[in-house]
Formats: sequence, C-alpha cells, structure tokens
Amino acid sequence: MVRRKWLAAFTLIELLTVIAIIAILAGLILPVYFTARGEAYQISCISNLRQIGMAIEMYASDSNGLYPWAVDPTDRYTPQIWNGYPQFQQEIPYMPMLQDVLQPYIRNRQIFDCPADSGYQVEDFTGFPLNASPSSFQAFGTSYNYRTEIAFRHAGDASFSDPSNLNVLMDASGRWHGGLILDQYRYNVLYADQHVKNLSRSQLEYLWSLPL
Repeated sequence: MVRRKWLAAFTLIELLTVIAIIAILAGLILPVYFTARGEAYQISCISNLRQIGMAIEMYASDSNGLYPWAVDPTDRYTPQIWNGYPQFQQEIPYMPMLQDVLQPYIRNRQIFDCPADSGYQVEDFTGFPLNASPSSFQAFGTSYNYRTEIAFRHAGDASFSDPSNLNVLMDASGRWHGGLILDQYRYNVLYADQHVKNLSRSQLEYLWSLPL
C-alpha cells in the first residue's frame, strides 16, 4: 500500500485572514510611525531656527543692533513681489542671501536645512511659481524665508515695536509640517524675541500684517 504525503498549505480563507490582519496592524502602526517622524522633524527644525536666531543676534551685536541686510530665495528669484516698493526692489540685486551673511556666526550650514523640507513649486504667500526641488535647501541653500522688510528698513531690536509678535524667519512651505490642504499648512516661526512657535497659516498671516 502506497502512503500519500499530504503537504500542509494555507487555504485561501487563511491567506486572506493573514493579509487582513497584516493590513490592520499596518493601519495601526504606520500613523504612529509617521506622527513620530513628523514630530522629530519639527523638533529638529525648531532647533535650527533657534540656532539661526542666535546667529542673527550675534550679527546684530556686531552691526549696531541692525538685523542682516540680506534676502531669501523668494526675493532673489521673484523680485516682482516688491513691485509696490520700487525703492526696496532696486536693492535686491546687490543684497546677499541670508545664509551667506550669517556664515561667520554659524558652525554648520546644515542648520538651514529643515529635515521635513520636500521642496515646493509655488510660493505659499505670493502664488508665484518657483522651482524649489528636490528641496528648498538643495535648490537655494536654505529651507527658510526671511522677513526681508526688516533688512529694507534697516531695522533691529531697538526699533521693533513688538519683538514678541514679529516673525523674522519661517519655513518656506507650510506643507512640510502640516497637511496638503491650505487650511492645514503649519509653519515653524522664529520671532524677534528669539522664541520659536509652530503656527497655522492664519496665525502667520496675522503676523505678516503687523508693522515692524
């Protein structure tokens, strides 16, 4: 009599059950993973801004209290945003980039690289196209935008009306620390009094509207 060897194998129902369990576990684990990664990126970005803030203060200390006379990528590559201020606009070709001005006061240019920086194709607050890919840091040497009005007006700590509500430096794109929808955009922001906060788009728009 010949004995038959039966090979153990999963049935279709068992395979589908295993796949369903894996999908459920992935659905539970992946959001936690991405949330934790996003929080780590935000903490690192906030640390960057604090270090840049200290560099700005050192620059100001050596420059009679004035903040850097410098521009960011939006000013350099889309100067039309200053069409309403021709006296400012004509200065832009002669102004250095902020990260270059602060070079003597920083140990590593990497502090201008937000780890969440995934680039952008359109400027958040002007709507002008600007190719910042694969990341703003790789394209321009910085992930952050400067409130250049400070430079144009030759302003500094002594002239600021309310340093605790003055945005100095911020993420170039609100998608990096927020969602893809405009209302979900969030920005890490360095204030003139050196504190850093994560703000919604509407909160940052309010700061933009305040005078120096």
